[in-house]
Amino acid sequence: MTLPHGFTTNTTHALPLHVVNKSGFSTWRAQQPATVQAWLDAQQFDGSSGSVQTWADAAGHVAGAVIGIDDALDPYAYAHAPRALPAGVWQLVGTHTQTARQALQLGWGLGCYRFDRYKQHNRALPHLAADTFDADSFAQLAACVRVRDLVNTPTEHMGPAELEAVARAIAATHAAHIEVISGEDLLTHNYPTIHAVGRASHRAPRLIELSWGQPSHPHVVLCGKGVCFDTGGLDLKAAAGMRNMKKDMGGAAHALALAELLMARQLPLRITLLIAAVENAVGPNAFRPGDILTTRKGVTVEIDNTDAEGRLVLCDALTRACELQPDLLLDFATLTGAARIALGPDLPALYANDDALANAWLTAGQHVRDPLWRMPLWRPYLRYLTSGIADLANASNTSMAGSVTAALYLERFVNDGTPWAHLDVYAWNDSDRPGRPAGGEALGLRAAYAMLQARCV
Repeated sequence: MTLPHGFTTNTTHALPLHVVNKSGFSTWRAQQPATVQAWLDAQQFDGSSGSVQTWADAAGHVAGAVIGIDDALDPYAYAHAPRALPAGVWQLVGTHTQTARQALQLGWGLGCYRFDRYKQHNRALPHLAADTFDADSFAQLAACVRVRDLVNTPTEHMGPAELEAVARAIAATHAAHIEVISGEDLLTHNYPTIHAVGRASHRAPRLIELSWGQPSHPHVVLCGKGVCFDTGGLDLKAAAGMRNMKKDMGGAAHALALAELLMARQLPLRITLLIAAVENAVGPNAFRPGDILTTRKGVTVEIDNTDAEGRLVLCDALTRACELQPDLLLDFATLTGAARIALGPDLPALYANDDALANAWLTAGQHVRDPLWRMPLWRPYLRYLTSGIADLANASNTSMAGSVTAALYLERFVNDGTPWAHLDVYAWNDSDRPGRPAGGEALGLRAAYAMLQARCV
């Protein structure tokens, strides 16, 4: 097993790393040598969450450290350690559950993350040492890193073709089948809304379809919104709103990373991955407000706003997903600012047409400390998507319930009886926090994996 950055199996010169919480600090302190106790007292260390304290030996060399946490099962509780400890090799000591050790391992890896494609980082980070590491935790770490790297990469180097290249590399690694329909062929194969959104860009839009697994296994389809950059189209975004739109393929990044994780862990599932990859650009052939588009499903859509493009590319992908008659359909999308206004950046908005599915995802999120929040598919709000000349409008002229109406639009393209859940995810950290550096972020991904793991038991 190849170890990620920040880990080693060489424990020869490892220093002891203690983990305590505030309630257990006094008991732990009493078990330490008198010199360590005196130093901790002098530094007023009390085991508070997010704290770190080192101590030295008689020669003045670092001899050990302790970190304070609150929730032993939360990976992010440990994520401050790699940035706060001095460089060197550290090994966990004391009695800890296997689940807590897995959380430490994942949190340590998240805390070590650096996006270094364009900028060199010279500060050496510490390494966590152990005789063995948990392969499942490393696989989840790799999935989170995959999302971060994809979202952090500027559109210049992560357009539709580059997103396809990533999918092809994943398919080659896991012996999956992949097909891509791009450019004008989207019209030939009846993906009109994906084509309409992406046609103004010099970078051809495309539908990426990857399939893996045994036909006898439960069939899960993962859909991702892959808008590699969103200008807003002719309804142009303001500069502030456009600044971080390289992240508008965050849904595709989540779906890709989750599919890769499921394949890497060989879960007994049949996986189909559908990525609608486009760039929503401005040009002489850009789709316009007031245009009528006929979707793959045959539903006609009046364009109220060209900046409501994610639901347009997803509706064709969801229609294709339902044609495959899956046992489960999940989609991921950086869909609405309204979801962020309602829930903030850390809580993805979950919509589902199936209570058991929604509860399973929510429960898994609580268990692995990857939270999400269920929002209602309040169908009376479909009135906000009424069009006088088409079956549906792609957006509403009111600012109310923007996340709900976006989800209701998507539901229109999901067949009755298909268990479906939609995650409206921010995929971004606005500022640096321990284990959560500013930039791309995976949210709800580990929860989705835990939910699917549980379904395979």
